[in-house]
Amino acid sequence: MAGKTVKVSGPLIIAENMADCKMYDVVRVSEKGLIGEVIELRGDKASIQVYEETSGLGPGEDVVSTGEPLSVELAPGLIQGIFDGIQRPLTTLYFKYGARISRGVSVNNLDREKKWKFVPSVKEGAEVEEGDVLGCVQETEIIEHRILVPNGMRGKVVSIYAGEFTIEDTVAVIATDSGKRPVSMLRKWPVRCGRPYKEKLAPTEPMVTGQRVVDTLFPIARGGVAAVPGPFGSGKTVVQHQLAKWADADIIVYVGCGERGNEMTDVLNEFPALKDPKTGEPIMKRTVLIANTSDMPVAAREASIYTGITIAEYFRDMGYNVAIMADSTSRWAEALREMSGRLEEMPGDEGYPAYLSSRLAEFYERAGIVKLLGSGKKVGSVTAIGAVSPPGGDLSEPVAQATLRIVKVFWGLSASLAYKRHFPAIDWLISYSLYADKIKDWYDSNVSAQFFKYRQFIMTVLQEEAALDEIVRLVGMDALSSKDRLTMETAKIIREDFLHQNAFDDVDTYTSMKKQFLMLKLIYEFNARAREAIADFTGLNDILASSCKEKIGRAKYITEDNLSEFDEILKLINSEMKALAQGGDGNV
Repeated sequence: MAGKTVKVSGPLIIAENMADCKMYDVVRVSEKGLIGEVIELRGDKASIQVYEETSGLGPGEDVVSTGEPLSVELAPGLIQGIFDGIQRPLTTLYFKYGARISRGVSVNNLDREKKWKFVPSVKEGAEVEEGDVLGCVQETEIIEHRILVPNGMRGKVVSIYAGEFTIEDTVAVIATDSGKRPVSMLRKWPVRCGRPYKEKLAPTEPMVTGQRVVDTLFPIARGGVAAVPGPFGSGKTVVQHQLAKWADADIIVYVGCGERGNEMTDVLNEFPALKDPKTGEPIMKRTVLIANTSDMPVAAREASIYTGITIAEYFRDMGYNVAIMADSTSRWAEALREMSGRLEEMPGDEGYPAYLSSRLAEFYERAGIVKLLGSGKKVGSVTAIGAVSPPGGDLSEPVAQATLRIVKVFWGLSASLAYKRHFPAIDWLISYSLYADKIKDWYDSNVSAQFFKYRQFIMTVLQEEAALDEIVRLVGMDALSSKDRLTMETAKIIREDFLHQNAFDDVDTYTSMKKQFLMLKLIYEFNARAREAIADFTGLNDILASSCKEKIGRAKYITEDNLSEFDEILKLINSEMKALAQGGDGNV
């Protein structure tokens, strides 16, 4: 029997005669078939958040429960897909209904007609358990989509087929304790429930991003969580775009949650044109986009984060390293606040619901590096990076504070750096990473045992510059000693030639770990040799006029194929500083 609406308040609908419903069941509202989700039950009354525009609805509309929670479809066809917050395919909707999504439209989340070439990985008679690979589909030139034994199923493979199939066709039959079970390529999974795994592991290696300020000063571990808070215009979205383009991840899930539509348009235009540095194919061929822009219904914004993390976990279960970008969790929290207000719940700080922190933790805790189900020692990871948009850049507001209690990497963006055209505008004085010590061994063995020594040198110089800057403002640069002035000049080199990175330059947009180490070595050696020259009474102005300083400034534009040029610059530093020291005239 259908329930009836008794109240409509924007995206929130109250319906009666809903005693048979369960929390988070999906329902259809009115003859238009609007999609909604039960978020509160009181007696036979249910509060439903509707994921579509509710204008024109009134009391007495039919509400029919599907009896199932909000779920995503998981199968070949996800990669290169562009979906809304509840996984409706936006490209399909555009060709079917036009530029604006009509209310109550019903389309399959994934294509049921397209056939995929399935190649079995096991033979008939093999014993399999949940998480084992049954076969593979080459979804794009980059990504091999692995079809796994469904969760909760184990037994003997009775039959398995090779050839071209739709995602609903049977590709294998498994004899379980409860009888023979057909297996297709299509899976469904409730978005609010994390996918199972054997064991969560401690992170031990970084996710290399090619962004120098991140990889060197504030690294994120593979399977880690990071927050990118910053005021309007400080470059949060640009930072996330850079990470999505260049991060050392097999698959990218980009969730545009409540952001401006033109920003998502930029992503859609850029990604197909960008080449994956490892394969030469477009980056879109390893990307899933979820676009729930600010003009879309607010309730679907709340679901989009869960949709994204569930898709990320699905690819993690195949053994991939996945990175999910959530832009931005503040807009998601605003959707929570709006629905909480309409439910007339007791508000917490600044009107946000009291459960804001726990909901944020639920999302971020689903990231991690894990030992996967199935036989063997397979490992997969999900790395979560969430942008936070505090009003006015105030980091004391509830969403930023709740996020900081959960994440271990904080890339604090500075409006003043952004206004100076310093990008990425990550403020080195307030940012931090708690993963650095855990992944030190990886840097020692894969980059250089000297890397962390140079990293500490960089951070020390930047801290000293901040302290000396106070003196300079009061009495001027001339009041400093030569060594302190050298510290200020070295800090300037670090800021302008190392930390500043041009996202639109073909060479500077990405820097390998080896090149980052060589750039650090140049700055370290220049500072060390310059101090020796000053000790031998060389004038600081002579040191700053040396040609090697200019070479250091242009080192960021050396291509990855010509890293031998760094040795030439290093020789030039040693020879010029040695010549200056020998000719020191006491003009310090």
